Amino acid sequence: MKRICVIGLGYIGLPTASVLATSGFDVLGVDIDPEVVATVNEGGIHIEEPGLATVVRAAIQSGKLHAATTPAPCDVYILAVPTPLTPDKKADMSYVQATAEVIVPCLKPGSLVILESTSPPGTCRELLVPILERSGLKVGADIYLAHCPERVLPGRILRELISNDRVVGGFDSASAEKARDLYATFVEGDILLTDLTTAELVKVLENTYRDVNIALANETALLCEELGVSFKEAATLANRHPRVNVHTAGPGVGGHCISVDPWFLVDRFPEQTDLIRLARNRNDQMPEHVVATTLHLLEGIAQPKVAALGLAFKGNIDDMRESPALAIIRLLMEAGVGVLAHDPFVKEAPVPQAELEECLAAADCLLLLTDHDTYHELEASVAAGLMRHTTLYDTRNMLDHQAWRDAGFSVSVLGVG
Repeated sequence: MKRICVIGLGYIGLPTASVLATSGFDVLGVDIDPEVVATVNEGGIHIEEPGLATVVRAAIQSGKLHAATTPAPCDVYILAVPTPLTPDKKADMSYVQATAEVIVPCLKPGSLVILESTSPPGTCRELLVPILERSGLKVGADIYLAHCPERVLPGRILRELISNDRVVGGFDSASAEKARDLYATFVEGDILLTDLTTAELVKVLENTYRDVNIALANETALLCEELGVSFKEAATLANRHPRVNVHTAGPGVGGHCISVDPWFLVDRFPEQTDLIRLARNRNDQMPEHVVATTLHLLEGIAQPKVAALGLAFKGNIDDMRESPALAIIRLLMEAGVGVLAHDPFVKEAPVPQAELEECLAAADCLLLLTDHDTYHELEASVAAGLMRHTTLYDTRNMLDHQAWRDAGFSVSVLGVG
């Protein structure tokens, strides 16, 4: 296994390709976007991730990493392409299918194909095997197939690619072992072997577990607003119990994993996933709750303007995939509210953006949507001097609310009555 092809140079593929290259492999990174390919070949990055720029630059300068728009014959093919949802909440496997089809002419006896993309259980056997065998080679006899789902957190991808345990599912034991040998060259965590379908389920289960528990937190936070108490205080006290781990409430669930993967199970087993569907619906409804609260805070104000702070789905990253902030801003604009957004990490967004002072200027409500660390440094007195009405709605419960009240703000907090 000397030459590796990583297809999909996004949040997972580019770090993986770079780490493999700096581990000594000859790596071909493939992406359908020629701008991404050009950027990578110049030693640059098109996504924000701590440390990634340094690793990519080193990989390119070493000559071990090269990017292209089409694959070439290699020993290993790692598929790290998106698996988004269709509008009717079904898994869109078109990227995985297209990627499998494009490598068929490149396959040779002994080739190892690894799917890293999160997929509905059964994808490898039911979708990939028939496509790969169009090469005339038989999976399990002539070529190897494994599923090794990524398990990293945006903002810590490079560190967790190396330190986290990995689950490797193989078409057969030989496939699992061959994939394990590859990951063992850079993974410091344990590498746990299983079959294809179990590995696919493990990744979906991990994110479904988190989604269901976030839904419990969000639902309880809404109850706390009715009860006139603080969810954050209640959760903190409940978590003093040795067997309780109440999750954090917020304006919704974003990202390409937690907000998407549970639907894979609902789609596959619609009659047996009532709990998962209810949790997904609860989390998907949180932006509507935030909008309703914001509109209430703006009642009586002519031509209201909101300063929306944060566009990414979580703090200190630029990833806007499935971000509840975007849904909230869209709904506010549809309701006739003027919205100007600010995010220190996001360079381009599908909503109006501005620098922080311009965003706050003449605003009637400061709506905090993403828990970027930099917003801790925002001085309430400065914001008060810029805004038309001093109203704060903190959907992340992250600011020093007393300091904002002392500066003359009316403060509302998600999950606080």
